[in-house]
Amino acid sequence: MQCQPTQTPQDIDIPALREKYRLERDKRVRPEGQQQYVRPTGGSVARFEADPHMPMQPRAPLSEDLDVLVLGGGWGGIMASYHLSQAGVTSLRNVDTAGDFGGVWYWNRYPGIQCDNESYCYLPLLEETGFMPSKKFADGWEIQKYCRSIAEKFGFADKALFHTLISELRWDDRLQRWRVGTNRGDDIRARFVVLACGVLNMPKLPSLAGMDQFQGKMFHTARWDYAYTGGGYGQPELDKLKDKRVAIVGTGATAIQAVPHLAKYAKQLYVVQRTPSSVDERPNPPTDPQWQKTLQPGWQMERKVNFHHAAMEGLRPGEPDLICDIWTEMNRNLQAEMQAEGWPALSMEQFMARREVIDYRVMERLRRRVDAAVKDPATAESLKPYYRFLCKRPLSSDEFYPAFNRPNVELIDVAETKGVQRMTAKGFIANGKEYEVDCMIFASGFEVTSDLERRWGMDTVAGRGGKSIYEHWSEGPSTLHGTMTHGFPNQFYIGYIQGGLNASVTEQFGEQGRHIAYIISESLKRGLKVVEPSQQAQDDYVRHFRELEIDFSEFQNACPPGYFNNEGEDRPKWALFRGYGLGWDAFQKLMADWRDQGDMQGLVVER
Repeated sequence: MQCQPTQTPQDIDIPALREKYRLERDKRVRPEGQQQYVRPTGGSVARFEADPHMPMQPRAPLSEDLDVLVLGGGWGGIMASYHLSQAGVTSLRNVDTAGDFGGVWYWNRYPGIQCDNESYCYLPLLEETGFMPSKKFADGWEIQKYCRSIAEKFGFADKALFHTLISELRWDDRLQRWRVGTNRGDDIRARFVVLACGVLNMPKLPSLAGMDQFQGKMFHTARWDYAYTGGGYGQPELDKLKDKRVAIVGTGATAIQAVPHLAKYAKQLYVVQRTPSSVDERPNPPTDPQWQKTLQPGWQMERKVNFHHAAMEGLRPGEPDLICDIWTEMNRNLQAEMQAEGWPALSMEQFMARREVIDYRVMERLRRRVDAAVKDPATAESLKPYYRFLCKRPLSSDEFYPAFNRPNVELIDVAETKGVQRMTAKGFIANGKEYEVDCMIFASGFEVTSDLERRWGMDTVAGRGGKSIYEHWSEGPSTLHGTMTHGFPNQFYIGYIQGGLNASVTEQFGEQGRHIAYIISESLKRGLKVVEPSQQAQDDYVRHFRELEIDFSEFQNACPPGYFNNEGEDRPKWALFRGYGLGWDAFQKLMADWRDQGDMQGLVVER
């Protein structure tokens, strides 16, 4: 059955809603910006690298020369190592603080964890591995297991160093290698390094006075403590909470999955919310074996292209929406409207104006969904999202809103005070009232668009002349093709950095990995010891990128504070949606043409 446009309310007052959005944003903005959060460094909450899931195994320090060191065992690191392996590079290692492959899917083991966009697009290399997710939104344990299986299938699993934190990376001009120091005493001399440090890498905590005074249990959702709550990974029977008063801080992507399980088991649950998420329905059927039998070679790329169009760049005339969920609703409805009018020629301003109207209608549909699901009118009103679509990550759940109908669950809206005011020995203070709790759980997310030194977890990354990457990129990135930067030879980056933007993060990281693997493998084949962008080539690319860049600052400035805009910054220098202005396909053609040319134009090489 073909996916149909949704029925959205027409009786809305857009000027009034626009003003409502502004008021709701302004009351949540804090002058501290990113400084309102801190890194878990021990004490009341365990250090970020401490692993509650798997004990660290002792090993002797390594001293070795290596062709490629890949920092990270999440999707970025996995896709880099996959493409390097496919290109014939065998002298490589992944290094990660986690105990196995998976990145955020290793660390995040909270109850209810699932993929929140479609697994058939999100999980890469399905045709190459022969794997098929068990359902539309796969469980976290299934995803982490699949991460491991890719590394095993393509021969780089047994080379990885886990429970290893890189403390410093220094370019050694004499050796023409990167000197890599770790918390395990290693001295690795890598010809090339790939920094696949991840988007959801460094957990963050609200900087609250009194955290050191609290006498109960505290942990971040990315370090879930099943020894305290009961249950286990994939088995969310939190039976040890039956006599516990629990608070969870945050109502983002993690909380909407964890709250229903906490509500079921805790004696009392307080859900502390600064900004509500939009939460749509979540049909999550098992994978249909009959559908699976109909799939032809190339099916996954076809589906990913469709998802990218439907979620980001717009569905083409006659193109079906194969995904059919909250991520694609806006463009599906816009396509139906345009199709009904015979696809009229519109200016960019006219097109965006139409899209804005659909945005308001979709968000109103989602707000009215709260009224239908939550019995208490005051609670329902507090749970309504008053902002534009994609100001925050769109979410889906059939269980989150009904949890607030339980007598043991209370929503605490802290918008007026811009968050929890402080912690006490017995609990926390919100809106001037003390709430006594036995356990405080922080679903406060990760450092996503904040400054690099807050995110990467490495004390030192020093290029030529000892220059710090943190200083070099203090005002944002300057790169060639989003993957290399002048002054840091043989160093490559995977992430949201001056390149093409794809709706599937794994597709984006995979294509970055492909490009990096080409440069590294060709350098090894050609006997090149050093490759580095020239200053001129970098300047030319950055100018080209900025000339084409679409300015989303007006949209982002109208959004409430969150990780998309680095807590309300006017122009966040690490904003996720700063992609190549001509679109994903144009950027991939630019990269493919550069590789096909074969002369590594713009790179200064040393043999």
